[in-house]
Amino acid sequence: MTIKEEQDNIIEEFSFFSDWDEKYEHIIQMGKDLPLIDPKYKTDENLIRGCQSRVWLHADYNNGKIYFTADSDAVITKGLVGMVVRVLSGQTPRDIANADIYFIDEIGLKSHLSITRSNGLLSMLKQMKMYGVAYQAKEI
Repeated sequence: MTIKEEQDNIIEEFSFFSDWDEKYEHIIQMGKDLPLIDPKYKTDENLIRGCQSRVWLHADYNNGKIYFTADSDAVITKGLVGMVVRVLSGQTPRDIANADIYFIDEIGLKSHLSITRSNGLLSMLKQMKMYGVAYQAKEI
């Protein structure tokens, strides 16, 4: 599935919920569905800077695609990282680096996050895009 298709699926899923309590429950469930990160990757090097909560992000490059695993010590934040992992994991470095991430605005998430959580989400996306750039450079 492409990045656009994953984002469109998330937008569609969120359209079924009538209020933000239900949407937050869905975000929390996405965190529960997040594939577990190997404990050996829960290191300071894999911590996302700029997040209020602790968020670990690991990238594996395999057969021309990047696969992300992540974890957080906060349930909402784990759901947020789960969403971006769902959108970007399994994509090519070029597609990740050049991705237009629009689902966050489309589902109204940005206006329902605290400033610190919003900054943390942007930090997660920035780090994932940096992995895309780095692995793209290795392919050349």
